Amino acid sequence: MLCGVDEAGRGPLAGPVVAAAVIFARVPGGLDDSKKLSPRRRAALVPLIQEHALCWHIAWALPGEIDRLNIHHATLLAMRRAVEGLGRMPTQCVIDGRFVPDLDCPARAQVGADGCVAEVSAASILAKQWRDAEMCRWDRVYPDFGFAVHKGYPTPAHLAALGRVGPSPIHRYSYAPVARLAS
Repeated sequence: MLCGVDEAGRGPLAGPVVAAAVIFARVPGGLDDSKKLSPRRRAALVPLIQEHALCWHIAWALPGEIDRLNIHHATLLAMRRAVEGLGRMPTQCVIDGRFVPDLDCPARAQVGADGCVAEVSAASILAKQWRDAEMCRWDRVYPDFGFAVHKGYPTPAHLAALGRVGPSPIHRYSYAPVARLAS
């Protein structure tokens, strides 16, 4: 059972870093790296991925964990949580990127796996869709920031809102643009 793992949300100034893990029973068509797909196409693929998966799980590390651990270790934590949440141990994991979390099964890192390993592509799509939806939910709680538009990334509009309003509880206080305003 091959498990694909990927993350979304390393670069934003706010919100969680999200990871997904997917093991397929049967691989659906149309998968690719989530960054190459439109939001509409990603949304259409989510139910197909879930339907064709033997199992899948989405997990995250919260902004406080990111601040405490750093984004690298928080990402590995979210990935480990995603694999552990599958309910079954894969025989091997392929992780998109350069680093492998501490897992109880064989695993390898592969840069660009989200574009060529179906399970990793699916994980990429699930993680991105879940994180984007989460940031839209936070937009309703903190409407001054525009999270529904930029998803927490450091756009000029987000930086301007940070300057006007100051950081919210879901901001990553260890990130320089937020740390400057929080002190």
